[in-house]
Amino acid sequence: MTDDPRQRIVDAADTLFYGRGIGQVGMDAVRDAAGVSLRALYKAFPSKDELVMAVLEKRHALWTSGVTAAVEAIDDDRGRLLAVYDYLAGWFEEADFRGCGFINAFGELGAANADVARTVREHKAEFQRYVARLVDDAGAPGTLAPQLAILAEGAQTTAAIAGTPDAARHARAAAVTLIDAAVPAA
Repeated sequence: MTDDPRQRIVDAADTLFYGRGIGQVGMDAVRDAAGVSLRALYKAFPSKDELVMAVLEKRHALWTSGVTAAVEAIDDDRGRLLAVYDYLAGWFEEADFRGCGFINAFGELGAANADVARTVREHKAEFQRYVARLVDDAGAPGTLAPQLAILAEGAQTTAAIAGTPDAARHARAAAVTLIDAAVPAA
């Protein structure tokens, strides 16, 4: 546990929001989980909306660094495209996996909170741009990028709802088929 009260608050809120849902968690529960006073909590985050945005920022950094590390660990361009699904497979195996925190936040708050909706859209667009760069690096047609991105997005939702990690394997197999069709073996 960090000594930084702000970080403890974000970490506690992230765990609670992700596990129970944003609407089901009050600021008092965050305060208790973070081990801070209510005054310290509201000094760091004057509103729950600000705390939600900080949690989404944390989730974005975790997602970006995780996917990037998985991809950069692979040497060939085709393998780099598939590394996204390998990353998902590992994530789906985690005991506390509850789906994509961004999709969850959008489902709960997207219609009522423009900041959440904008942040989720930006996060998803950044992932699509990242996949597009990987597709470009592989010499594949640009039309492959949104296909691969939607496979990853669908796998996250399917794994969360089904409660099994199988969606990563299925999405990876579909990605292989799409990549083979777009970039025939030499």
